[in-house]
Amino acid sequence: MDVVRQLKDAGTWVTVLQRKNDDRAEIEKMGAFLSKGDALVDKDVKKAYDMVEEYDAVVSTIGGTPADATADSVGNINLIEACVKKGEEQGRMPKFVLVTSIGTGDSQGAPPPQVYEALKPVLLEKVKAEDRLKELAKEKGLPFCIVRPGGLKSEPATGTGDTSVCGAVNRADVASLVVKCVLKDKANGKVLSAVDSEQLFDQPAFEVFEL
Repeated sequence: MDVVRQLKDAGTWVTVLQRKNDDRAEIEKMGAFLSKGDALVDKDVKKAYDMVEEYDAVVSTIGGTPADATADSVGNINLIEACVKKGEEQGRMPKFVLVTSIGTGDSQGAPPPQVYEALKPVLLEKVKAEDRLKELAKEKGLPFCIVRPGGLKSEPATGTGDTSVCGAVNRADVASLVVKCVLKDKANGKVLSAVDSEQLFDQPAFEVFEL
């Protein structure tokens, strides 16, 4: 919902795919569209993509739990593959921004070992989604960006979120980074880790990517 709010504040048209109707009133009050459905169900994904004629970008923030991480791989891959089909239909590929997690892929060593082990079932499934996105980017020319947040917190944005290593980060700051990735081409093809510079787990050196 933080991504939806910030995209609407930026003046964009937004369609939301959600399993529940809990946020319908707020979504519709903002002038966004809600498609109720599940990313694990192909017809629900198609319905969401068919709601408008053209999409400029698709953002996935879905995820499962260590007990059931199916959404992290199958759900995300459904959205990615349907995005490619939509791009072929509309004659140009939308950008796909995939939100996963620090600890995925080549950032496996970033979280503390006990944190990685606890989240391992989810992180391994997220790797499959990241790999499929990169594969289709290469095969089909799909513009993409991957955002890997640290530990998510629900406090208000601090404005000090950075883009590497491991730490905590507030959801609104992650949403701000995601919206910048949607609206700016500089992030295309990048894999960005998102942490708050004031909430690092320790003090490693890291490179800041400025958007």
